[in-house]
Amino acid sequence: MTQQPFSNAALRGAVDLSGLGKAPAAARPGAGPATSGAGTASDAGLTQATDASFEAVVKGSSTVPTVLVLWTAQVPDSLQHAEALAALSRDYEGRFVVVGVDLGANPGIMQALTPVLQQTFGQIDSLPVVLGLIQGQPMPFYLGVQDIAQLQPLFDQFLQAAATNGVTGRADVGADEEEVADEEAPDELPPLHQSAFEAIERGDLDAARTAYEQALAQDPSDADARLGLGQVELLTRTQGLDPAATREAAAQRPGDVPAQIAAADLDVVGGHVEDAFARMIDTVRVTAGEERNQAREHLLRLFEVVGTQDPRVATARRALTNALF
Repeated sequence: MTQQPFSNAALRGAVDLSGLGKAPAAARPGAGPATSGAGTASDAGLTQATDASFEAVVKGSSTVPTVLVLWTAQVPDSLQHAEALAALSRDYEGRFVVVGVDLGANPGIMQALTPVLQQTFGQIDSLPVVLGLIQGQPMPFYLGVQDIAQLQPLFDQFLQAAATNGVTGRADVGADEEEVADEEAPDELPPLHQSAFEAIERGDLDAARTAYEQALAQDPSDADARLGLGQVELLTRTQGLDPAATREAAAQRPGDVPAQIAAADLDVVGGHVEDAFARMIDTVRVTAGEERNQAREHLLRLFEVVGTQDPRVATARRALTNALF
């Protein structure tokens, strides 16, 4: 199963959906319940979008994390999987909304998403196609029907990325009025996390870093703070980099550790996690001494940015061990 990373950086320049809808500014952390406005819901609780209504989906993803499921009637399992994900959304109490798209009836949506899907998957050889939307930017998840029971880590990371970007609204997942009235208000973010999110929103990465560092000083086991700090550091390192010049320098100087680090950071920002890992592992192979240690340590930092539970991290750890010994 191909999965993409989740970070603030992943929201930058993925694909332009302005032809079908343009996302407004990010919602404030702790935004209240909201719906996607995408269209009508099926008997299974799955909201269906069309080319005409997709603008509402894009806008809604600035308030509620959105999961798109591209299906077709020619593959019945693809629709059934979409409905299963809608049921999973209810288990998550509406922390993300699931929107289905019938590809046969809505070619415009597929046309808008094709560049990022081809960049990630190459040939689309199975359905459904599942991807996330945060603030109007797509994050490809996987192709084909997957075991719902195995998807929780993926959606947990997705929701963490959404929270980091201030997208914390909830969708109406069909609870009756009594249940809604009885629900407790969602837990507030810890003060330092709230400060970090607000700093990210206003573009003050130094303040966000300080807040996360303070959170870790108070609780070294705070995994969310450690992930947030890694993402902020990645954003800081890649600010102002010229992608073309950075990649050209890396191609010309395979043993230059700083050049490879800069290119690997851009790989992660662009969603090419496996490329970033492979680049740094190759750098470990062709260097020695302090340079080799520098490459190894940076790779370990990238593992933290992507998330240590990501299966690509486990694969890369094994490859790193082989490169070192």
